[in-house]
Amino acid sequence: MFNIGGAELVLILLVAFLVVGPKDLPKVARALGRWVRTLKKMFEEFKEETGLDDTFEDFKDVERDISTTLREVDPRTEIRDAQREATKALREAEKDVKSGLGKPKKK
Repeated sequence: MFNIGGAELVLILLVAFLVVGPKDLPKVARALGRWVRTLKKMFEEFKEETGLDDTFEDFKDVERDISTTLREVDPRTEIRDAQREATKALREAEKDVKSGLGKPKKK
């Protein structure tokens, strides 16, 4: 949620230990946990009332549709196929030239 690593968490706990003290630290931690839980609950209620969850899901669906459409109309695969065919035709032409089929006949 807050993207806090181990080192940051240790630093926060150390500062909290120094500021609050060892005696009141469990009380403060419980109060902070209740406050975070209440905040999460309020945010969930807000999302339900405003319909943000539905909107978010709609946006995800649109994103999936756009990704699928972009993959389907991607011209790179057609370009690669055309490049392979052109390379193959060029190699065959080189072989023909080297084997003498491309040499003009003398009169």
